[in-house]
Amino acid sequence: MDEHTEQESLKEQMGRIIEEARMILPGIQALFGFQAIAVFNDRFEQLPVYAQDCHAAALALVVAAIALVMLPAAYHRLAEPGQVSMHAITISSRAICYALAPLAAGLALDIAVVLYMVTGSDMGSAAGGLAAFLLLIGTWFVFPLRARRRRHRS
Repeated sequence: MDEHTEQESLKEQMGRIIEEARMILPGIQALFGFQAIAVFNDRFEQLPVYAQDCHAAALALVVAAIALVMLPAAYHRLAEPGQVSMHAITISSRAICYALAPLAAGLALDIAVVLYMVTGSDMGSAAGGLAAFLLLIGTWFVFPLRARRRRHRS
């Protein structure tokens, strides 16, 4: 640590983790709602089976992300009520971080499905989904991890 950083208490760290979960969760829940109703659209039946399967996989991945985002609050309330430990901070922080991977995959799969609906192109939709996945993984994991690595080197 240097003069430009400050150590947070365990209570502050847990508060920040819960706050991050509260910020992420409404967006994921809205996404889940849109994903769930998509199957009732008449055009959904017109999609090739593989695109319908991609949508089902995306739905499952978003459910996994929701579970991971909810884990910190559930763990805090059930496993360590009335206290905060470094163990709870570690589990909670990792859960929020790990939730971003299935969220990125789920978003990318559904972007590919939407692009297929718009363009009718297998290759174009696959490329768009892959580009979205790479963008999300790059901004949510690669960029922060590279910054952490640079900070540790200096």
